[in-house]
Amino acid sequence: MGKNKLSKFAELNTYEHVVQISYKKLLAGEFRYKGKWAEAFFGNSNPVILELGCGKGEYTVKLASHFPEYNFIGLDIKGARMWVGATQAMELGLKNVGFLRTNIENIRLFFAAKEVSEIWLTFPDPQMKKTRKRMTATNFIESYRHIMVPDGIIHLKSDSNFMYCYTEAMVAENGFEMIRKTDDLYHSDLLDEVLSTQTYYERQWLDRGLSIKYLAFKLSHQIELREPDIEIEKDEYRSFGRQGKE
Repeated sequence: MGKNKLSKFAELNTYEHVVQISYKKLLAGEFRYKGKWAEAFFGNSNPVILELGCGKGEYTVKLASHFPEYNFIGLDIKGARMWVGATQAMELGLKNVGFLRTNIENIRLFFAAKEVSEIWLTFPDPQMKKTRKRMTATNFIESYRHIMVPDGIIHLKSDSNFMYCYTEAMVAENGFEMIRKTDDLYHSDLLDEVLSTQTYYERQWLDRGLSIKYLAFKLSHQIELREPDIEIEKDEYRSFGRQGKE
């Protein structure tokens, strides 16, 4: 591990708006902010919105800057990337933004039922070979339903046509309410100040001439989830950019 990463990890430990806890300690006792993020961490009663797989935290910081009436938490396991957004949030003096370093699979340990209002998924790996690793697969959706309010909103922004089509099919299969969708965001009337925010990966995809997809849907808690039984054409390009430099 490089010295630069080590220094960033050490600096993150000094940030009051960054939460890091070992899995062993997490299992030893209930997480202190679970069910209390708004009041205990942010000191208010505002709704909580998550960015899962936040990377460098571009969306977390942008959303927090744009919507002071909400609390935003960026979640990722990569601390060196998270340092970028966490540092920017501190420099901007934002009080409605926090970061949580953990695996996404652990979110039920950190958040209580009906604690989260919205979730943003920004450029997740499409996982074309492994359904259960896709962040809009039914096993992930079940975890989201566990922590979200009724009719909570899921946002997906992606370069992957496979991920977009799979999620679109999953929404249709389970009868979720689609709010907005486009397979070419930058040539649509949906583009606004928030959606025009470009992540580290998004800039790579745009430079390669790829169109950006976006959709948002409401999450129903009333049905038994089903995986869509369809064939989806695989993305032709390689996602080597996801392993780009920090």
